[in-house]
Amino acid sequence: MSQSTLPVSAFLICQNEEKVIERCIRSVAFCREIVAVDSGSTDRTIEILQSLRAEGLPLRIIHEPWRGFGAQKQFALDHCTQDWCLSIDSDERVSPRLSRAFAGLLDDAAVDGWRITRYDYINGYGYVPPAARERYHNRLFRRGKGRFDTDALVHEGILIDGEVRKAREGGLLHYSPIPLHDQMLKENRYSSLKAQMRRRDGKDARPWKMIASPPVFFLRWYLGHGMWRCGWPGFIHCAKGAVYSFLTEAKRYEAEAVERVPVVEPVEGLDRY
Repeated sequence: MSQSTLPVSAFLICQNEEKVIERCIRSVAFCREIVAVDSGSTDRTIEILQSLRAEGLPLRIIHEPWRGFGAQKQFALDHCTQDWCLSIDSDERVSPRLSRAFAGLLDDAAVDGWRITRYDYINGYGYVPPAARERYHNRLFRRGKGRFDTDALVHEGILIDGEVRKAREGGLLHYSPIPLHDQMLKENRYSSLKAQMRRRDGKDARPWKMIASPPVFFLRWYLGHGMWRCGWPGFIHCAKGAVYSFLTEAKRYEAEAVERVPVVEPVEGLDRY
């Protein structure tokens, strides 16, 4: 199959991504269709997308108010027309090795979907070494075989019907050089959404996980995913995830605790203080 005419719809959602979106779009220029759903950018995102389309890239720009992560990505997927669909984020790029391997992935008639790894960019270090890759995520699938959980408020995953395998060559380069202060604000926001999802789904709080989850998360990433190779920047990277893990469990517990003990300033029994 010719690399320049791959029957793939790459799709993404975006809002105010002027710093990263051009490299993302150019990395999937081998796709026959690129669907970008914007939820109200106020920076140069739309201008950049229009410029890329004027260059001749097969780019469709769709405007849609924000629906939530899962629902927004499903909306983008519903507008894809090619035989295969690739989910990519604005701050991700298809690596050179993965790009070269794409045609072979599509030619495997026995496979309905592919799981793809990511390589994070860590401030103070750069892209992690190939041996320090992330876990594999469902990202590439035959149209009609994949769908999002539209109720997911964050960390929306793709459900794929059929045979799914790991793409062993290359991966997605995740370029998100957010300063630690801003990153922790993001972790705080995402942990609130995750705790809200768990409560909505009827999952009871488990206080012991506030103790167990952070070190397990840290060790899984630091040792299991090889982030120790990145020195202290790798340590910080894993610690951020451990904080997110703690906040998710703590917020879920706090919500139940506040139901038992409402937030009302006590007026009695204060003489002992």
